[in-house]
Amino acid sequence: MRFELVFLVALASPAAADEIADAKRRWAESPHGPLLERILPPTFEERQLPQPHSRGARLTLRYCVQCHNLPNPAMHHAQKWPGIVERMVLRMQGRGNLGTLMSEMMAGVQAPSEEEAAVLVAYLKRHAQKPLDPKRYPEVTEPSGEAFRLACSQCHVLPDPKRHTAEEWRIVVTRMQENMLWMNRVVGSRPAPGEPQLRVEEINAFLEKYARRP
Repeated sequence: MRFELVFLVALASPAAADEIADAKRRWAESPHGPLLERILPPTFEERQLPQPHSRGARLTLRYCVQCHNLPNPAMHHAQKWPGIVERMVLRMQGRGNLGTLMSEMMAGVQAPSEEEAAVLVAYLKRHAQKPLDPKRYPEVTEPSGEAFRLACSQCHVLPDPKRHTAEEWRIVVTRMQENMLWMNRVVGSRPAPGEPQLRVEEINAFLEKYARRP
């Protein structure tokens, strides 16, 4: 069974590296591994974490990859992260919403302390997605902004185009396209006649028009 855990040994202490290696072995051998593998796509790598040497980044690598692939802090906006971390900590403690099954799934998983969780939340909020202000970008509601609006709003708030340069946006959009393909593969859906399709060039055109200047 394949279960890919991404981690950064170079930035972790020896103890943390051992914990990550243990988690990798545990989920590779666990009957729950395939379920956990489906939670997040494996397209975000440790080298892409903002401020990778910070304590928040190290805590993200230490705790979050115990159960699923590495999350991108920008996958949620700042207001959403505290509740998500609170829910994840409960699950790591074996007190999630699946009762006994959750306890079995989390056997051997370590949960952050209250202080560590606060640092983790602060880090994720600091680097969270910055929502687009429709008053600044009224074109988002027009036909030229439709491809961007429909595609991005499926998974998160619409991002502020000023977050990246035009060149960076093309890389981000490619990664998002991979995420969407991965999710479709996992759930087994197939393109259907009349189903809206991802119009990448239109998305890039909108983002590049308002992107941050290098």
